[in-house]
Amino acid sequence: MHADRSSISLKVAYGLFAVVFFWSWWQPLWPVEQAMHDSLTVAALLALWVWRDRWALRANDQMLILLFLSLHSLAAHWLYSNVPYDAWTRAWLGVSLNEWMGWRRNHFDRLVHFMYGVCFTPALFSIALARLTPSVGLARVLAVGAIIVSGVVYEWLEWGVALALSPEAAESYNGQQGDVWDPHMDMLLAAIGALITWPWLRPASPRTPQAS
Repeated sequence: MHADRSSISLKVAYGLFAVVFFWSWWQPLWPVEQAMHDSLTVAALLALWVWRDRWALRANDQMLILLFLSLHSLAAHWLYSNVPYDAWTRAWLGVSLNEWMGWRRNHFDRLVHFMYGVCFTPALFSIALARLTPSVGLARVLAVGAIIVSGVVYEWLEWGVALALSPEAAESYNGQQGDVWDPHMDMLLAAIGALITWPWLRPASPRTPQAS
């Protein structure tokens, strides 16, 4: 019964991701730049679908990854820097989040980098425990380390893309918004997100289903 519920929840999660992804491509605002961002989304989704069993990913691991990919797709529609979350909070709550927090830039990219650490670390822990080491402690260290290293590699990738584009296109794609410390903050938030999951990184119980 528990396995059936997890299987249904996982199917719903894939369905919701599909809705968000295809909605994000309805009348794209910047189709070329959005396609550049979503190329990673498609690659991650294909890898998840093809290797979810080989990687011993649990249903919860996959649902967290799909949550992240949904946020990334949403952000890609507005190229991160233009996500109108402040307009949403004004309309729904009557409060400007930027004014309340004293922010002078769009911070949706910060949220997505933080959620990268939160959403991918459990899956990386499952992979490390199933394929690299029987030690729970070492698997935790490897999972968090993988988030930190991949964050660095991603920032290198963004830097390489920026070198190949015009200054205007590079700023539009990277969305630094004039913040010279943007890559450093992105990597830090991903690492914090990964570390927050540490207490919940445990081996699957006998009743916990693997990916189906």
